[in-house]
Amino acid sequence: MTTEAAPEGATAAPERTPLVELDGVSKYYGNIRALEGVSLEVHAGEISCVLGDNGAGKSTLIKIIAGLHQHDAGTFRIEGEEARLASPREALDRGIATVYQDLAVVPLMPVWRNFFLGSEPTKGAGPFKRLDVDAMRRTTHAELLRMGIDLRDVDQPIGTLSGGERQCVAIARAVYFGAKVLVLDEPTAALGVKQSGVVLKYVAAARDAGLGVVLITHNPHHAYLVGDRFVLLKRGAMSGAHTRAEITLDELTRQMAGGSELDDLRHELERAPEPDLGGGAP
Repeated sequence: MTTEAAPEGATAAPERTPLVELDGVSKYYGNIRALEGVSLEVHAGEISCVLGDNGAGKSTLIKIIAGLHQHDAGTFRIEGEEARLASPREALDRGIATVYQDLAVVPLMPVWRNFFLGSEPTKGAGPFKRLDVDAMRRTTHAELLRMGIDLRDVDQPIGTLSGGERQCVAIARAVYFGAKVLVLDEPTAALGVKQSGVVLKYVAAARDAGLGVVLITHNPHHAYLVGDRFVLLKRGAMSGAHTRAEITLDELTRQMAGGSELDDLRHELERAPEPDLGGGAP
């Protein structure tokens, strides 16, 4: 088979540099292997899903990307530059925002106060310096509305919102404060079907806003609804890596459920045929 030569003067499309790239990253705690040789790419405008059961290494991976822990082997790059983050604040400064499952919100504080928690704007100077509450209220309402969240009262305690709504506020906050990469730790784990759908809609909105999203989940159905890339972890190691074009939902679910191990278990559990003991009349 012959291939056509590229037109004279044409140049190949340049490869996109991932916003975040892990190449063969490993992490050990003494003799315990938490991660071994894990690779992941996160591109702008894409969602990379990391799937695995409890103990698969998902939490350790989050902590490395978020700057809580440093990797022991392999390479961690941010926009092509090798990095070793010393703290979550450094990760934020480099454009990586992590939304944990517990969300780290103050339930009795209003929505607008949680939106700006730790980054409150002020007005005035000297002894007259004070929080710019009006600006925080306006901005919170406008930013939530921009993400499609029409919250009538941003003065209500954030604890009165549903779990899905609180997740959406956290996503909108990360977008507003200039995150380039958004890491979401099991955002739908404790939610019902309807609330999970709401959260996934805003995850897709963050992707459409140009962010690179890392979605940590144990639910292949949720991952396949929005994902562009899939990395499967098992006992701290990679058991698969696929793009959306390379795998179907059924195969992703099968691999997530154990693949060949599940087939072996099915054979073990199949009811054996009852023995023919004869016993007919003489």
